Amino acid sequence: MSLLRNIHILQKSIRLPTIAYIAPQICLHERMINLNSKKVLIGFNSLRYLTKTTKPPNANPKHCTETNFPLKKSIAVRTLHDNANRYASNDNKKRQLTDTVKTQTFASSDKLDSQVSRTEMPKQSMREAFSPYCRLMRLDRPIGTYLLFWPCGWSIALSANAGCWPDWKMLGLFATGALIMRGAGCTINDLWDKDIDAKVERTRTRPLASGEITQFDAIVFLSAQLSLGLLVLLQLNWQSIVLGASSLGLVITYPLMKRITYWPQLVLGMAFNWGALLGWCATQGAVNWEACLPLYLSGICWTIVYDTIYAHQDKFDDIQIGVKSTALRFGENTKVWLSGFTTAMLTGLTMAGLATDQTVAYYAAVGVVGAHLVQQIYSLNIDNPTDCAKKFFSNHQVGLILFLGIVLGTFLKPEKKVDSTTSSNNALNQIQTANTLVQISTKPEALT
Repeated sequence: MSLLRNIHILQKSIRLPTIAYIAPQICLHERMINLNSKKVLIGFNSLRYLTKTTKPPNANPKHCTETNFPLKKSIAVRTLHDNANRYASNDNKKRQLTDTVKTQTFASSDKLDSQVSRTEMPKQSMREAFSPYCRLMRLDRPIGTYLLFWPCGWSIALSANAGCWPDWKMLGLFATGALIMRGAGCTINDLWDKDIDAKVERTRTRPLASGEITQFDAIVFLSAQLSLGLLVLLQLNWQSIVLGASSLGLVITYPLMKRITYWPQLVLGMAFNWGALLGWCATQGAVNWEACLPLYLSGICWTIVYDTIYAHQDKFDDIQIGVKSTALRFGENTKVWLSGFTTAMLTGLTMAGLATDQTVAYYAAVGVVGAHLVQQIYSLNIDNPTDCAKKFFSNHQVGLILFLGIVLGTFLKPEKKVDSTTSSNNALNQIQTANTLVQISTKPEALT
């Protein structure tokens, strides 16, 4: 009877919910307590529930032995009699033990939470700090980088020797440069247009227009971008450095054109396709105008096509604000105009292929590009912004198809064979010329 009375007192002094919060690693000593028909083992390194029982312990040890119900892993079988008789008489110690363990548990939990928060918060704050700058340079919309790179890739592939692959190192440099300079161009554009962007539904969430980034921060970021772009440019020959630097004026002035003329897409095409000239110069040391000029003009026509489609997304806002574009200039005749520019593009590509002795694979790719553009134009709904965006993004496929056609066409192109008779005659003429010069130099002057 004294055992049951002690257990009853113990039940009143300690409640299960208090013990349930005790962390396994904080427990100080090993105890066995019977609480409301549940047994809790407080161990030095563990805290675990035992199985429930509806019967109080009897004198027979068989009734006092229970199987553990672990929280994390099983523990050894314990008997309840000895532990209950040993500790039930000291209620104050039980309360003191529980309060101490609870305090230490909460302190350990707070310390652990602070360590976790200190680890996660820097990552989160860094992500939040860099996110506006990534959106400023449109890393979340890489289509512009692709469209800037493809004319560079076309030119590099066209300049490769017959039967050879393009210069992969040069392609990598130009891809890096396209990523950096496209971001710089977007930063310049947003600096000019931050007030206009705030009035357009599609652009009002841009970092500068929404106020996430100050104008000063954007200028500092632009300086870093231009420095990286210059670092890439310095990897090329000096002719390419001069040619590449000369395109910066187009990049800076393009955003102003939409305030002046209905043809800002023309200036954008001149800037975006500068790589058609630069790629050949970087690999060969000079521009082959016979091949590069038709390629450059084709790229400009292509840019007018896809950016006119893009501009139709904002034409209603542009009318209210007073911004000009080819979308407003062409109006309902957009498809007719775009068909004309597509024809001019295909003509220029054909001329570039003839200048570089391209093979059937190249002209097949040009045909596929033409079919792709025709499908874009005649399935276009200029009053549906979603359809305009879809058609615009598909132009990445146009650039890729033409690039693969140039690579394959150049690889299949036979190497030029030099006529042995012609080469021997040239060598003989050079030898005779050299002998004549030697005789003249060694002949004594005539006496007078």
